[in-house]
Amino acid sequence: MTHINRRKTNRTHDRTARRTGPVGTSRRARSERRALRREVPCTVGLLADEQDFAAMRRYRTFTFDDHQRYLRQIDGLLRSLATEGAHTSVALFDPEEFAEYCAQTALDPDAEASRGRFTARIAATGGAVVPYTGQPLGQLVPQLIDTAVRKATWEYATMVLADLGECADCGVDIGRASFDRASRLLTHLIERAGPGTHHLVCSVPTPDEQLLAALHVERPDTGPARLDATESAEFVTVLAAGIALDGSGGVVLRTTGPGAPDRLHGWRLRNSTLTPLSEGEVFSAYCTDADTGEPLSPESGVEYRAGFDLGIEDMDIHR
Repeated sequence: MTHINRRKTNRTHDRTARRTGPVGTSRRARSERRALRREVPCTVGLLADEQDFAAMRRYRTFTFDDHQRYLRQIDGLLRSLATEGAHTSVALFDPEEFAEYCAQTALDPDAEASRGRFTARIAATGGAVVPYTGQPLGQLVPQLIDTAVRKATWEYATMVLADLGECADCGVDIGRASFDRASRLLTHLIERAGPGTHHLVCSVPTPDEQLLAALHVERPDTGPARLDATESAEFVTVLAAGIALDGSGGVVLRTTGPGAPDRLHGWRLRNSTLTPLSEGEVFSAYCTDADTGEPLSPESGVEYRAGFDLGIEDMDIHR
């Protein structure tokens, strides 16, 4: 009897060991996997508008039929991922680019795995991606679209500079010379703007589209200015495109400081430099509807001022 009981006890112990391993191993493994999961980034593809959503409905495996419901489910998914402590980002999913990607890689577009691979590719190749920090979709979607527009603008301006090639007479790389010139102009502008919070916008018309770039700068009373490196590169590239094309364009600056009204300044792009606008020209630029030409009411609490000299002479960029 004693022998039989021992055998039964051993069999029970063996089954338990096979299920759980040594005492505490299973619990520890689960804890370690959860810890690793928090270190694995996650990217969620998002169809931001109704048109893109409608384009995906032609695929059988895409089961959603209502865009608003789809957005609510995306919001719930993002919140769930955030509770796990994982770093999550949202990528703008473009159905046309997805179809082209599947054709180039021989993937089935009507498969969940293909959509997942394409979403991962967006993040890996520098596409439009925004970190998810708990912001509502009403805020996240405009951020995502703005990021996509900025990237497209940057890519187009970069292409413009690259396509200009070298000067036939002296061999100077026109795009590089224009970029260097634009970098100097921005540096001088920030230095002469003085302390405060500055918001700059560069506008350059091209044969295909209007290029816009914005830059936020924090300039303390002492020490160097603080600005985002990506925004700065985008701003300089757009300004360089205007210089290289020798066309029209300009820069406006809005400065905000404590206990004082905002100050607005403006410059016209001409002869590879930024020429200050007069106070009247700045006022006219801000208080005229760009589409209709009708006058607009001036902003309350804002001073319209002439642009200031940047201390850089005119220059002929070789063409």
